[in-house]
Amino acid sequence: MYQSLLREQLELLKSSNQYRTFTTLSRICGQYPLAKVEGKHQDPVVVWCSNDYLGMSQHPLVRERMHQALETYGAGSGGSRNIGGSHELYACLEGSLADWHGKEAALVFPTGFGSNDATLQCLLRQIPDCVVASDALNHASIVSGIRATPNERKVFRHNDVRHLEQILASYPLGQPKLVVFESIYSMDGDIAPIDEIIEVAKRFNALTYLDEVHAVGMYGPRGAGIAAERGIAEQVDIIQGTMAKAIGVIGGYIASTQIIVDAVRSFATGFIFTTSLPPAVTAGCLASVEHLKVSNEERDRLHCNTAYLREYLKRYDIPVMPCSQTHVLPVLVGEAERCKAAAQRLLHTHGVYLQPINYPSVPVGTERFRINATPNHGHGQIEHLAASLRETFEHFSIPLASKAFGMEVA
Repeated sequence: MYQSLLREQLELLKSSNQYRTFTTLSRICGQYPLAKVEGKHQDPVVVWCSNDYLGMSQHPLVRERMHQALETYGAGSGGSRNIGGSHELYACLEGSLADWHGKEAALVFPTGFGSNDATLQCLLRQIPDCVVASDALNHASIVSGIRATPNERKVFRHNDVRHLEQILASYPLGQPKLVVFESIYSMDGDIAPIDEIIEVAKRFNALTYLDEVHAVGMYGPRGAGIAAERGIAEQVDIIQGTMAKAIGVIGGYIASTQIIVDAVRSFATGFIFTTSLPPAVTAGCLASVEHLKVSNEERDRLHCNTAYLREYLKRYDIPVMPCSQTHVLPVLVGEAERCKAAAQRLLHTHGVYLQPINYPSVPVGTERFRINATPNHGHGQIEHLAASLRETFEHFSIPLASKAFGMEVA
């Protein structure tokens, strides 16, 4: 019976073209963004949708520090930090992250998903009668953490400060409130009105929780994120980030006051009862963060390549969704089956790897490719991508920008 029930659900997923398949793609150390496709002996393909935004997973210093830590400390951490011991590298990394964001303290988790899920569950359980207001496009990890508690929750329309204000105004000033939002939204590439959200939240006595996972390393002084870029990081109560994207390794963290961080450390089951990051991984994260604090080279090349990519996508009339303000360039396809077929043609005909983004990651009818250049992409690769997309869109009769938006891409 149980097998049949699950099989039915899988068949429904497949029939709607939302079933996810994995492409076995082996990146080549030192040659990022090139990768080998399983079973293929032709030239490597070019990866265009990795979250390794700055190529730091390949950086010689990061790899060297990870090798050193592996030989010094071994492979695993030995358990949770309570049981296995809190390795000296954790304190160094947390101190570095707190300094990065100008906060009193930081706490490291094995994943970015876990840091959101565990922290939000903890705060909502430990702060009596806390109402949470969450942006409609917040990440699944945020939604998971909020839904795991019985707290009253409200969803405000994406980046709609007036709607958030209406929600907060409907509760007594003295009732605890938590406003949760992101700085950069990874499917649309847009930026939240952080200043306005913080102003409204403070006016109604609400804590602010900002997810900066798609911004840290790439924006602001020393790469500390969008809030730092706008000079308001000190006004955000809790900043959450990841070390799996621009930092190039894995792990999540929060940075806040000593009291808030200690409360999460002491009460969050998703932190207490999970194995900590291996020392070698922690060493790699620390090396990457410290490098990005002082090096603008990777950031500058990223933004130059993004501008060049935008220019070429516009030249080829590729429909970059106008919501994009950042390094994330969502290219609209608009139909799940064609999105999947286009991805296969790009891979096998043009040597371009792009993963189709379908529901539930994005609403039905807005299926897309999520493209981002890195410092490691060359101008020739960018030009090849734009031409490959144009040929593929024409092959499948996918609307170009001039038709999809009634104008050329901006």
